[in-house]
Amino acid sequence: MSELAALRARGRDHVIAAIADEQYGVLSYAQLIDAGIGPSAIHTRVRRHELHRLHRGVYAVGHTALVPLAREMAALLACGRCAVISHRSAAVLWRILELLESAAPPVDVTVPRGAARARPGLTVHRTRDLGRDEVRMLQGIALTSPARTLLDLAEVLNGRELEAAHGEAIVRRLTSEAALRRLIGARPGRRGAAPLQALLDRQVGPSLTRSQAEERFFALVRQAGFPHPEVNVRLGGHLVDFLWRDAQLVVEVDGYRFHSPRAAFERDRLRDAALAEAGLWVIRVTWRQLTEQPYALVARLARALRPDRSAEAARPWSAPRYAATPPSSRGFRPRP
Repeated sequence: MSELAALRARGRDHVIAAIADEQYGVLSYAQLIDAGIGPSAIHTRVRRHELHRLHRGVYAVGHTALVPLAREMAALLACGRCAVISHRSAAVLWRILELLESAAPPVDVTVPRGAARARPGLTVHRTRDLGRDEVRMLQGIALTSPARTLLDLAEVLNGRELEAAHGEAIVRRLTSEAALRRLIGARPGRRGAAPLQALLDRQVGPSLTRSQAEERFFALVRQAGFPHPEVNVRLGGHLVDFLWRDAQLVVEVDGYRFHSPRAAFERDRLRDAALAEAGLWVIRVTWRQLTEQPYALVARLARALRPDRSAEAARPWSAPRYAATPPSSRGFRPRP
């Protein structure tokens, strides 16, 4: 006896529960019919509030307090077998875009042209050029690949938002610059191709690893004739990249490829605040400043290292509060 037949033998409610359990608590009219549950039985369960209509032909089982991913699964069931979650909704699932709205926004779904009509609660995008290699499965949800998601986002986000989403995707290693350029080459007619290409062109050269970024910064310090800082110094529980003890100055170098995702970004800012409370001035140097704005960076460091700058600090640095070990200023040893 098959599993479905065994469930049918136990009753229709077991069949409904089994289907819903595999799909975040939602199912479709077509699935119910295929499972042997007729239209009258479906109608009866809707009338008894055992099935709750989410979209035409799509129901939540038992209640409408939907679990995570239920809305996305319901959207796919509503739009047909070729539908995929896309645009902002896919970006949220890939964790490259943060959902800020308190109320749930419409779910973005991409379908082949002519495959589905607009539905309340859904934003339906139609396309002729979604390749099989541009679709992924994530926890049972069909959605656009990270690269295709960024290409789609380039049609609907402003430049700052697109740059942030691109940075998150690169940091999380969901895609690569090369993969994005290949996709743009394959889809030159997409409205998002031009803005995404422009973003990538602005980002040319972000190949610094952490050690390379630190090495480049140290070379800039030597060329400018600044005093050599102590390198990779532990202050209390914090490891800082560069320390000028007399100037009470800490410099942290943020290389592009290891730019932190949101949680690490928050940790860095908490660490900066702790160092500032100890009387230290913390400067963060980005890869773009190192590679495109070195003269401006030198001027900024010169102001921070001038002898009278320490007198302007709100309160002096108390050395016993953070014991710096091991001090080293003879040469640069990047962290492994």
